[in-house]
Amino acid sequence: MAHLAALSQVSFAAPAGSDTTLRRSAFKIQNISFGDKSWHPALSLDLKSRNTGLKKRLLVCMSVQQASRSKVAVSPLELEDAKEPPLNTYKPKEPYTATIASVERLVGPNAPGETCHVVIDHGGNVPYWEGQSYGVIPPGENPKKPGAPHNVRLYSIASTRYGDSFDGKTASLCVRRAVYYNPETGKEDPSKSGVCSNFLCNSKPGDKVQITGPSGKIMLLPEDDPNATHIMIATGTGVAPFRGYLRRMFMEDVPTYKFGGLAWLFLGVANNDSLLYDEEFAKYLQDNPDHFRYDKALSREQKNKSGGKMYVQDKIEEYSDEIFKLLDDGAHIYFCGLKGMMPGIQDTLKKVAEQRGEKWDEKLSQLKKKKQWHVEVY
Repeated sequence: MAHLAALSQVSFAAPAGSDTTLRRSAFKIQNISFGDKSWHPALSLDLKSRNTGLKKRLLVCMSVQQASRSKVAVSPLELEDAKEPPLNTYKPKEPYTATIASVERLVGPNAPGETCHVVIDHGGNVPYWEGQSYGVIPPGENPKKPGAPHNVRLYSIASTRYGDSFDGKTASLCVRRAVYYNPETGKEDPSKSGVCSNFLCNSKPGDKVQITGPSGKIMLLPEDDPNATHIMIATGTGVAPFRGYLRRMFMEDVPTYKFGGLAWLFLGVANNDSLLYDEEFAKYLQDNPDHFRYDKALSREQKNKSGGKMYVQDKIEEYSDEIFKLLDDGAHIYFCGLKGMMPGIQDTLKKVAEQRGEKWDEKLSQLKKKKQWHVEVY
């Protein structure tokens, strides 16, 4: 946290006339303007205060403030030395006991459901690479195996290897609270709620959490060519690994990785209030217009060319010629989100390929062979 020490006083800004809840305003810092909104100081927090709850709230906020200046110094740089990614350092039978650092609601009041940004302090003992996942074992016993712990739930990590505090000691998860509504009564049935997602979203700073991993190699960010093109397609919390990529590309000062290529993010959510990390991404767009593109598909607010709801596959079709040309030139393409996103996307890509006189099955085979195709769905 050395980079924070010089900034003993941080001012937050909130939109004029809005409520003062620290929701999206937690990302909007004084001297940063997004769009054409007018901003005024709403709250000042002393980093040296003993109020640890407020200090924790700064983790995400500081990231945007730092991005508005120069890139953030990270440490320890030994995290760059490994030739291979760490894999399964901690297994389900012997998990690591980490500590919840902070839990923040990411979405607005009109978002369907709740998504939280959960920062976990692993003390530097469970290092990972961008694109990997942690396993989380919620407390309690498995109802299907009395006396045994719950099964591991996997979550894509939403931070770089240096974490939100840039010191290599934390990892962030983007967690949507899983709830179940009885179709007959329309009321929530807590007995069928997602055990792990609700545990994480309900956690408080200082709570303990059992983690395993890290796991996964499919979504690792290829860094052999710093000028490569990366096309990232996400629905909802599937944006998690891409937040890690983009922080590494545009926010952090990593001596061994100087990104000079193109990163293009497609994010599909229900509405504007459901956007995740939107202000971070908007800032990258403002500061790196030649290296970053950002397209949103808001299914409940936008229409596709046929007048139906706008989904990510509709955005892909909209830019299909450009995307296919980039793929032909060696671009990497990534998909992360619910399994249900892939059939529609695959259908769109197949249709576009046929319109171009190509056979999609052959093209997909080539993309996989050249390791340009990366998919992680759940």
